[in-house]
Amino acid sequence: MPANGIRRADVTDAAAIAGLLTQLGYPAEAAQVGTRLGAMAALPRHAVFLALGDDGQVQGFVAVERRLMLDLGERAEITALVVDAGLRRSGAGRRLVDAARQWVREHGGDVVMVRSNIVRAESHPFYEAQGFERRKTQHLYESPV
Repeated sequence: MPANGIRRADVTDAAAIAGLLTQLGYPAEAAQVGTRLGAMAALPRHAVFLALGDDGQVQGFVAVERRLMLDLGERAEITALVVDAGLRRSGAGRRLVDAARQWVREHGGDVVMVRSNIVRAESHPFYEAQGFERRKTQHLYESPV
């Protein structure tokens, strides 16, 4: 078992991650997730970590990305964090946030941000308990190209 039950995800974890994404409201097929994981593994600015139970089962995952932005400079962002609905409040989410922060530090970063949908009221106190401070509320717009 990896330290703290955390390890890097790979394409063999696609089905477990797809199931977690579906729980979060983002239905995904394992093949799609596998393709994305493979592409992300080739990009050093991305990392995906899994939280594992004592039995080796996937409890949750976190995806983190480093990016350079004109307005904010170098930042890291947790782009996804999901813990299995039946395992929330077990410490897995905290361990995943810790893993993301450690990865950011190892890559020279000193700030990590996360966005949380306004409708996910239960996640807001979680992030605040992890030391995140709310900076703004915004709308997301999307358009076909």
